[in-house]
Amino acid sequence: MPAPIRLRELIRTIRTARTQAEEREMIQKECAAIRSSFREEDNTYRCRNVAKLLYMHMLGYPAHFGQLECLKLIASQKFTDKRIGYLGAMLLLDERQDVHLLMTNCIKNDLNHSTQYVQGLALCTLGCMGSSEMCRDLAGEVEKLLKTSNSYLRKKAALCAVHVIRKVPELMEMFLPATKNLLNEKNHGVLHTSVVLLTEMCERSPDMLAHFRKLVPQLVRILKNLIMSGYSPEHDVSGISDPFLQVRILRLLRILGRNDDDSSEAMNDILAQVATNTETSKNVGNAILYETVLTIMDIKSESGLRVLAINILGRFLLNNDKNIRYVALTSLLKTVQTDHNAVQRHRSTIVDCLKDLDVSIKRRAMELSFALVNGNNIRGMMKELLYFLDSCEPEFKADCASGIFLAAEKYAPSKRWHIDTIMRVLTTAGSYVRDDAVPNLIQLITNSVEMHAYTVQRLYKAILGDYSQQPLVQVAAWCIGEYGDLLVSGQCEEEEPIQVTEDEVLDILESVLISNMSTSVTRGYALTAIMKLSTRFTCTVNRIKKVVSIYGSSIDVELQQRAVEYNALFKKYDHMRSALLERMPVMEKVTTNGPTEIVQTNGETEPAPLETKPPPSGPQPTSQANDLLDLLGGNDITPVIPTAPASKPASAGGELLDLLGDINLTGAPAAAPAPSSVPQISQPPFLLDGLSSGPLFNDIATGIPSITAYSKNGLKIEFTFERSNTNPSVTVITIQASNSTELDMTDFVFQAAVPKTFQLQLLSPSSSIVPAFNTGTITQVIKVLNPQKQQLRMRIKLTYNHKGSAMQDLAEVNNFPPQSWQ
Repeated sequence: MPAPIRLRELIRTIRTARTQAEEREMIQKECAAIRSSFREEDNTYRCRNVAKLLYMHMLGYPAHFGQLECLKLIASQKFTDKRIGYLGAMLLLDERQDVHLLMTNCIKNDLNHSTQYVQGLALCTLGCMGSSEMCRDLAGEVEKLLKTSNSYLRKKAALCAVHVIRKVPELMEMFLPATKNLLNEKNHGVLHTSVVLLTEMCERSPDMLAHFRKLVPQLVRILKNLIMSGYSPEHDVSGISDPFLQVRILRLLRILGRNDDDSSEAMNDILAQVATNTETSKNVGNAILYETVLTIMDIKSESGLRVLAINILGRFLLNNDKNIRYVALTSLLKTVQTDHNAVQRHRSTIVDCLKDLDVSIKRRAMELSFALVNGNNIRGMMKELLYFLDSCEPEFKADCASGIFLAAEKYAPSKRWHIDTIMRVLTTAGSYVRDDAVPNLIQLITNSVEMHAYTVQRLYKAILGDYSQQPLVQVAAWCIGEYGDLLVSGQCEEEEPIQVTEDEVLDILESVLISNMSTSVTRGYALTAIMKLSTRFTCTVNRIKKVVSIYGSSIDVELQQRAVEYNALFKKYDHMRSALLERMPVMEKVTTNGPTEIVQTNGETEPAPLETKPPPSGPQPTSQANDLLDLLGGNDITPVIPTAPASKPASAGGELLDLLGDINLTGAPAAAPAPSSVPQISQPPFLLDGLSSGPLFNDIATGIPSITAYSKNGLKIEFTFERSNTNPSVTVITIQASNSTELDMTDFVFQAAVPKTFQLQLLSPSSSIVPAFNTGTITQVIKVLNPQKQQLRMRIKLTYNHKGSAMQDLAEVNNFPPQSWQ
């Protein structure tokens, strides 16, 4: 066979290929020739063929068929063959392939070779791809070479020992004696690799970390010699002596000084020297300073030294190199919690980074700016961040808006400032805010009673002609519906009031309804706002009726449902409209400190703070008992109905309606009585029966037979009936629960549901415990309004604890006597 082409000629030929297909053809042709040469056991050109194969492997073509040829080259006695063979083994083999185990004996022989360069090849190969089995077999040879006087071999043996420790950590102690002497070496290469070996051992073993802490003075001395030594052309890089070794020593000192006072004290001075004497005009010096800062911040250093480190990072922020600015911002972000005041000194520089063109720097600067916000600088920082929100890229707006919301909620100097800030965010980036931004702002506005007129006026002006920011439009629609009377009254003390008529307000809300930019949710807000204004405006009720009726046939199911409900309010339940649409109460956060009573909310008992101040003399809005009513009652839970004040119509307040469908409305469970030490708050009489607040049964007509509504598992429920003389449509049912078992029934709760044509109120029970052996009963009053004189039907739900188990049962009561409902 003719002699194969040389590697240089192959490279030159491949580079002449004009297309990928042409290159692939050349490679395949050459691979075929190499395979033929391998099959013929051609020892003369094996080295050349493997070298070409490695080049093709670097180009991404398969070269696995050359693995065994690499082993043959390693076994050769020629250095040139060994060099290519070991290089091929490092590139083509790894520990996942069993072929590499065949190298173990060759590597062992070469580690004991008389030529240091052959020994170096074996060390490099073992340190690159040695498996745990190979490392166990050859660790002794590596340890011997660590003790040799040859610096060339010692540095390679140290790096190989690092690989051995990573693969077989339990062999760490074998290298301990030899490692101690490596730091006495003058050769920088040996020093560098010994520091790498020490770092690996300290990171992997707490015992080694404690053992090597006594080397801190020696490391400090080496580092001091490096920074104080004169010019050395062998190690000089941009005027700094061996920066690579300095960086490695600083990293090792960081590990040794972490959580150790003595070691940290020993290295404080040298860290200060490095921080002050290192030249910063070149990137090499900045790298050393960065490692110094990380070391200072990670050990138990002095406060003055930490301030020096943060000042270095502050100088980095002024550097023209984007990478340096980025690492400075990242490092400051990590240290801002521990050294807040020191970082605050660089606030202006950090804020300037918000204007950087690099998006990664912008993001880090934004995160750090939010971390620096506190009660003292909230106004200035929010001004800068709002400017940034206005000009930043869309991918920043969501995170920036969320950060502004959180900071404003935590540090707002006043409610007006808080509202103005959030409105500015909604105006600037309303489409990017979180989903909870709208309800949170609504709650803030509701709780700021003195700001209602100012807020509704600001929001009205904010959405004039611009509906692009949907969250802003939603908040504005809600506020206009809630406080529209304040808007048209022109009573705003915080700024000059605007003169708005009722028709102009409705024009805005109708524009929102028909705008192409309005989402279904926004239209729902607008339609509800228009409906609320029917009780706040006096001259435009007919117009509101017309708007609401139009959307009764909307293709949007949500709008259609709302409109049908509101139409029903206008027609069948107009007497209740003012009570149902009255203004929302202040949304107070529930606190559980101090005495508590049990209140009923949407059918669930929960603790609420007990009012200790005397009750107000004037009538209270009935909506405070039942703040929100779902007109379609889909959850089958009905709040307890309070009594209307005398000045309101008999049906006003918290009546529960189901305007569509045969949906049951369930009475709220009766709450357990409060402890005897807590005073009881009397239940108000029924809303619709016209009774005074005197004794409950002063004018009750009797003579209706009682019934047994439930009898199961020892629990018996009996109903007795009485009729009110003042309101014949109201039936008062007294339930009596008795227990015939041998153990008490505790946590007893009775719930009831009636069809939509009835209305029901549950009063508090006499107790929550049904005594055993029929020794006592629980009594509870149910009041049912039956204006259409229909046959009474009821579904009851019983829950209680008995014999350590929670019991629950449902039952229907259909055997009411005719006298109870006729």
